Amino acid sequence: MSSFSIAVVGLGYVGLPLAVALARRFSVIGLDRDATRVKQLKEGFDRTGEIDREVLKQSSLKVTADAADLTGRDIYIIAVPTPVDEDNRPDLGALLSACREVGGVMAEGAVVVVESTVYPGVTEDICAPELEAASGLECGTDFFMGYSPERINPGDREHTVERIIKVVAGQTPEVTAKLKAVYGAATSGGVFVARDIKTAEAAKVIENAQRDINIAFINEAAKIFGKIGVSMHDVLEAASTKWNFLNFKPGFVGGHCIGVDPYYLAHCAQQAGYHPEVVLAGRRINDGMGAYVAECIAGEMAGCAGKDILVLGLTFKENVTDLRNSKVADLIGELAGRGFKVEAHDPMADPGEALKCFGVRLLANLDQAQGFDCVIGAVAHRMYGEFDAGVFARLLRRGGLVADIKGIWRGIDLPEGVRRWEL
Repeated sequence: MSSFSIAVVGLGYVGLPLAVALARRFSVIGLDRDATRVKQLKEGFDRTGEIDREVLKQSSLKVTADAADLTGRDIYIIAVPTPVDEDNRPDLGALLSACREVGGVMAEGAVVVVESTVYPGVTEDICAPELEAASGLECGTDFFMGYSPERINPGDREHTVERIIKVVAGQTPEVTAKLKAVYGAATSGGVFVARDIKTAEAAKVIENAQRDINIAFINEAAKIFGKIGVSMHDVLEAASTKWNFLNFKPGFVGGHCIGVDPYYLAHCAQQAGYHPEVVLAGRRINDGMGAYVAECIAGEMAGCAGKDILVLGLTFKENVTDLRNSKVADLIGELAGRGFKVEAHDPMADPGEALKCFGVRLLANLDQAQGFDCVIGAVAHRMYGEFDAGVFARLLRRGGLVADIKGIWRGIDLPEGVRRWEL
C-alpha cells in the first residue's frame, strides 16, 4: 500500500465508489455529514446501490461523520453535490462548507482535489481562498489545488470508476504527477492530463451539456412528429440504422448532472459577458417536458369520464434509487393541476424521500392496484419491462389509456379496448 493518505469528503454516488476504489491501494478515510449514512456504511449497506454489501464489508475504507478524523491527510478529495438554486444559479454552499472543513484539518503540503462539477475558475478562484481562510495557509505555497471531474453514471455497472479514463489537472506539474499516480492506481482505464485546472473544469461541464442538448433536439423532434401523428420511437428505429446516427431517446432529463451542469456552463458564459443560446434553449425544452407530456395525456383523456392516473416510476432514470431533480415529479404536479387524481409507484425509490422531496406518497406495491383510467410508463425500471397484457387488463378500466413515454411496452399487444399513446 502506498504511503499516500487520502480523505474523501462526501460519500454519495460519486464519493463512495471513488473512496472504495482508492482504498484498494491507499489508506483512505471518507467523511459524510449524514450520521445515518455513516452508520449504514459501517454496517455494509449502501442505500445508493452503487457498492455491493460484500465489497463494502471487505474494503479497508474507514468512514466517519467527524471532520477531525481527517486531520493531516496528504490528499483531500471533495465530492459533494453542486446543485442549482430555485433560479437555476450555481449553489456552491456544500462545496464551500466542505472547503471550510478541510481547511480546518489539513496540514502544510496537502493537496486538495475537487471532483464536484463546477464552472471554470471555481477550484482556484473560489475554493482556494475558502481553504486559505479556514487554514491560515497560503495556496500555491503551503498547500495546492487539483481538479478531477467525476464521471459516475448511477446504475451503470460497465463504466465504473475503476474502468473509466480519469481526467486530472494540478496547480503545478508536481501536483499533476501526484494525481496521475493516485488516480492511475485506482482505474484500469488510464489517466488523461488536462492542460490546466480550468480546462478540466470546462471539460466536465460540456460533457453533460452536450448530452442535454442532444436529448433536447430529440424531445423537440418528438413534439413536431406528435403533431402529425408519428411516434418518435418509430422514427428512431428507422434513423438509427444509419451508422453515424446518435440514438438519443426522448423523455425526461433529470438527475444531478445532465439536468444541472448546463446551468453551470451558462453561468460561466454570462460572467464572461456572453449570452448562451443553444445551452439555455436545450434546458428550456427539457425542463418543459413534464408540462408537455401532461398536456398530451390530458388531450388523450378528454373524452374519458374518469380521472384516475397511475404513474410508474419516479427516480430520475431506470433501475437506480436516485430521486434528485426528477422530472417525473413535474409531470405529477402538472397532471394534478389539471384536476387528475394521481397515484405513483416506484420499486427503487425510498418512500420517505419521495414524500419529503416531492410530497408524493408511493404505493407500497401494485398487488391491489386496479381501476385506473390511465397508466403512465415514466421510468423504464426492469420490473415494468416485464409487464404483459394481463397486468394492464387488471390495472386499467375498459377504454383506459397506456401512456408509454419511454417505449417500454412497444412489443406488447394491449388488451382489447385499451388505447396507447407514446412520444
